[in-house]
Amino acid sequence: MKLAAWHRARGDEIHFYTGDRGAERHLGEPAYDHVYGSAIFSFSAPLVEKFRAQWPGAVVGGTWDKSPITVEDVTGGAYEHYDYSIAPKKFHASIGYTQRGCRLNCGFCVVPWKEGKPVAVNTVARIWRGPGFPKHIHLIDNDFFGQPRADWEARIAEIRDGEFKVCFNQGINVRALTKNAAVALASVQYRDDGFRERRLYTAWDNIGDERVFFRGVDFLESAGVPAKHLMAYVLIGFDPGETWERLLYRFRRMVARGIQPYPMVFGDKRRSLPLGGCNQRLEQRNLGEFQRWTVTGLYRAVEFEDYDRSSNRMNKGAPDLFEVPA
Repeated sequence: MKLAAWHRARGDEIHFYTGDRGAERHLGEPAYDHVYGSAIFSFSAPLVEKFRAQWPGAVVGGTWDKSPITVEDVTGGAYEHYDYSIAPKKFHASIGYTQRGCRLNCGFCVVPWKEGKPVAVNTVARIWRGPGFPKHIHLIDNDFFGQPRADWEARIAEIRDGEFKVCFNQGINVRALTKNAAVALASVQYRDDGFRERRLYTAWDNIGDERVFFRGVDFLESAGVPAKHLMAYVLIGFDPGETWERLLYRFRRMVARGIQPYPMVFGDKRRSLPLGGCNQRLEQRNLGEFQRWTVTGLYRAVEFEDYDRSSNRMNKGAPDLFEVPA
C-alpha cells in the first residue's frame, strides 16, 4: 500500500496481485517499469522462486528470508502514506504506524534488525482516512511505548480526545509496561482487530520473563484493564530448553489469570517436546496439536493429552494458522 501510494503520487499506473496469481505472468500483461514482491513466511520460498523466474529484475522483500530490503529503501526514507484502492473492498478502517523499531532484541524477531531502535513517525490524525470512514485505527507499531514519552502521550491524547477505537495489532510489550503507560491504555477505547471486543494483545515468549510479565498485568489491572481483556501470543518451540511441563506451566498460569493464550509455533509444527515431568502420553503430541487445542478453546473442555485432533466434532470451525518462520 505504501509503494502503491508512492508510485501513484508520481503518476504511475499500479497493478496489484497476491498469491499464485502474483507469481505468474498473464496473457496481455504489460512490460512493467518496476516489479515488487513481498513474502512473510518461509513456506513461500517456492512461490518467490517462481515469481523471480517471471521477473528476474524484481525487488523482493519481506521477512521470509530476512531480506534487508525495505520500503524505505525504495521511497528514500520514511513514507507513511497508503493506497487503500488495493486493500480488500470491505476494509474500512485506517492502518498505519505511529512508531517504528523496538527496544528489545529477541532472537526470533527481525524487527530490531530491519527497523532499529524505536522512533516516532506519524500521528493518529494523519493515519485516519478522514470523514466518511469509521474512527477505527489499526496501529501496527511494534513497540508503541518505546517511542519517546512525549510522543506516545500525544498519540494517546489523540486517540482519547478524538474518540477513536484503536487496535494495537502487533501487541503491547507488557514486560516493559509502566504504571503510567497502563493508565494511558485504560483511558482509550482499545479493541480487537474486528473492533468488536475489548482486547489488548501482548506476548509471553520466555518462561524467564514470568515476573516482569505479570508485573505488567498487575499494572494494567490496577489501572482498570482486566486480565480477561488480554490475548497473549505464546512463542513455542524456540527455546531449546522447552519441555511440555514448562510450556503447560506458562499456559496454565495465563488461563488461571483469565488471559487468553494464542500459541505461535516457531518452525515445524510436527515437532514434539521433551516431557519434563508431564504425562508420558504427551510424547505422541506435537506443537501443531497444542496450537489447535488452544485456539479452538477446547482446553476449557478436555485435557491436552485427551485431545483428539481427528475428531470433526472437536475441530469444527478450527482455523488454519501460520507458524512463525524459523
